[in-house]
Amino acid sequence: MSEKVCDHHDTARRKLARRCGAALLTFIFVFLLIVLLVWAILQPKKPRFTLQDATIFNLNISAPNVISTTVQVTVNSRNPNPRIGVYYDRLDVYATYRSQQISYYTVIPPVYQGHKDVNVWSPFLYGNNVPVAPYNGIALAQDQTAGAINLLIKINGRVRWKVGSFISGRYHLHVACAAYIPIGNSKNTGIVIGSAVKYQLSQSCTVNV
Repeated sequence: MSEKVCDHHDTARRKLARRCGAALLTFIFVFLLIVLLVWAILQPKKPRFTLQDATIFNLNISAPNVISTTVQVTVNSRNPNPRIGVYYDRLDVYATYRSQQISYYTVIPPVYQGHKDVNVWSPFLYGNNVPVAPYNGIALAQDQTAGAINLLIKINGRVRWKVGSFISGRYHLHVACAAYIPIGNSKNTGIVIGSAVKYQLSQSCTVNV
């Protein structure tokens, strides 16, 4: 084979490579443009969570480093998106005090939330003789004596987004709801229900997806 024929083949291969590269770049550009347009049209927003109330059945310190808890909380979740649905693939709810978990996980079953829909959950959070740092047991006793405690209700789970017939992969969901409870003045600020006291809170939660 002559040198001229080899040069011709090399030139053809280079032209083919350039065309393939140009086609790939065009495909990537069009794909990114479509993603950007869909994002701009849909304007996806995170679900909004609100802690409506907390009912204290039991919050006892049996030892400086042991806490028992029975609390029922009411949380609502609103999907603000007019074109996007949300699949909640299991949610784990629990209570913490001063960065330490004081209740076991309570599971909310999987549920689908449609466009602009609102879901309301009222899980019970239990913790029987949960060990904590000694200074946290002392701090809780002091807060009860002072007349108010600060709990943090946390919700961890996974969500998927639904747009038309398309369903996304799973994303981690982390929700934190601060609960300032004036427990020392229960008869003045809460609703007494038998041996429990219900406190209206209506506090917005922080949401990370």
